[in-house]
Amino acid sequence: MQIAKDTVVELEVRLSDVHGNLIQQTAEPVQYLHGGYEGMFPIVEEALRGKTSGDKIEVRLEPEDAFGEYDAELVRMAERTQFPPELEIGMQFEQESGSDGETLIFTVTDIAADQVVLDGNHPLAGMALQFSCTVASVRAATTGEVERGYADDDTAGPLISVVQ
Repeated sequence: MQIAKDTVVELEVRLSDVHGNLIQQTAEPVQYLHGGYEGMFPIVEEALRGKTSGDKIEVRLEPEDAFGEYDAELVRMAERTQFPPELEIGMQFEQESGSDGETLIFTVTDIAADQVVLDGNHPLAGMALQFSCTVASVRAATTGEVERGYADDDTAGPLISVVQ
């Protein structure tokens, strides 16, 4: 079966920076509902259209195609007293941002005696990336999957979790 709108695609994924340094490699294939349901980068979906099980693709993702440009305005300082005593670099906190009510996730990037630096950018913001994948399987989506806009066993979610 070929990848087309309303198919569930299972991929083995490798994500690297443009210098070939591994950022993430899936241990198990990830699934997403193909066809503009926001489960996969649009440029990757376009490259996958018409492919079948066993096919491989490589796509260079510019920042605007992936996690956006780095926005220095999303870096904030906060009083240390606003956080729990066990605060550590790398911890994340949600905060509503602006008048649109959008919730952003801020990561603690530095802790000083009385100040905490919070960064609301995605860890891969501003980076060009190399997305490589092999199509593990393709199947027709169920009516329920199409209605909900995601595969029943959708493990793509936010596809990227940074390898430390």
